[in-house]
Amino acid sequence: MVSASNHWIKAGQFFAGGGTAPLSDQIIQISGDKIAAILPASAAAPDLHLTYFDIVAPGFIDLQINGAGGVLFNDQPDLNAINTIVAAARKGGTCHLLPTFITAAGRAYKHALQAVGEAQGLPEVLGLHLEGPFLSPAKPGIHTPAFIRKMDAQDLDCLTSFEGRLLLTCAPEEMRLADISALSRAGVIVFAGHSMADSEIMSAAAAAGVCGVTHLFNACSQIEARAPGIVGAALSDRRLFAGIIADTHHVHETNLKLASAQMDGRLCLVSDTMPSFGSDLTSFALQGKEITLQDGRLLSRDGQLAGAHLGLDEAVRNMIACTGIPAEKALDMASGIPAKILGLEALYGQIEVGCLASLTCMDNRFTTQAVYVHGNAYRP
Repeated sequence: MVSASNHWIKAGQFFAGGGTAPLSDQIIQISGDKIAAILPASAAAPDLHLTYFDIVAPGFIDLQINGAGGVLFNDQPDLNAINTIVAAARKGGTCHLLPTFITAAGRAYKHALQAVGEAQGLPEVLGLHLEGPFLSPAKPGIHTPAFIRKMDAQDLDCLTSFEGRLLLTCAPEEMRLADISALSRAGVIVFAGHSMADSEIMSAAAAAGVCGVTHLFNACSQIEARAPGIVGAALSDRRLFAGIIADTHHVHETNLKLASAQMDGRLCLVSDTMPSFGSDLTSFALQGKEITLQDGRLLSRDGQLAGAHLGLDEAVRNMIACTGIPAEKALDMASGIPAKILGLEALYGQIEVGCLASLTCMDNRFTTQAVYVHGNAYRP
C-alpha cells in the first residue's frame, strides 16, 4: 500500500463515470483522500512524475461477496476475515464492498452485524449484505434448507436497529408487507431473491419498499407466458434495480444481453465470489458441503453452483464481450449503479474534482493493475 498524500496519474482512457464516454490522455491529481485536479496530459508540466494506466475508472463496488482470500465470511464473521476479503477483492478491481452473510442457523447473522459494525472505520466496507434466512424453501439454491425461516418480531427489531448500511435479500412472498415497509423506513435496502414471488406480489412488495433483485435469473421465478415472475418484474418495473453474476456460468449470454438492454441504469455487476478467489484454494466447505472449483465454476458434489469465482474486472470484460455494450456502460454497472443502490452516488461512482479518490486502474484488456481507495494506492 502507498499511503494517501499526493499522486499524479496519467490515464490513456479516462472514464469519469455515469456511463459517459472516455476521454483520452488525462491527468488525475490525488491530494490526500480527494481528487484535486483533472486535466489534459498536454497541460501537465513536463517534469511531473506520473503513474500511467491504460484505463482509469471509478472504483468498483461489490454488493455481494461471500468470501475471498481463503476466507468465508459465514465461517469467520469477524474483522480479520473482512480485512482478508477486502485485500483479496482488490485483485478484481474492487475498492468498496458489502461482506455477505448467507442463511445460517437461528440468528447467527448477529455475528455478521457485529463484525461489520466494528469495520465501519474501514473505507472499503460500506455495509453488510444479509442473504437470508428469510427465503423461499422452494428456492434455496446452495443455502441450507433447514435454516430457511420466516422473519419474526425479534428479527425485525434487530435489523431495523442496526447502525450501519444493510442490504437484505428476502423472499417477498415469505414476508409481511408491513415488515418490508418497516425495514425500508429504517433505511434497510430490501432486495428480492431466492424467491418464487409472482409479478403481483413483486408489485406490492415494491410499493412496500423492495427496491431490487439479487442475482437476477438465479434462484427466482422466471418469465412464463402468463406469469412474468421476478425476472419479468425486474425487467419491466423501473422501481427495481438488480444485481447480476456475469461469469458466463450463472447467466446465459442471451439473458445478459436482455437484462442490459431492458435495465439500462438499473443493473449492477456483483461477484458472488467465494474463498477460492484471490487464493490458491481449489475446494472448500460450505455448511458441510464440499465445493470444488472446476473450469471456473464452483460446484457442489451434486453439480449445483455454489457462488462464483469472479472478480468484478472479469465481470466487466464479460459484459462487454457478451453483450456488445460500450465499456463505459459496463464500468458504470460496477461502480455508479451500485453506488446509487446504496444511496452513495454523491461519494462514489464518478471521478470529479473534490470527490473521494476511489479509482480502479486497469490495462487495455480491463485487467486490474491497481486500486486507489480514498487516495491510498494498492497493487493487487
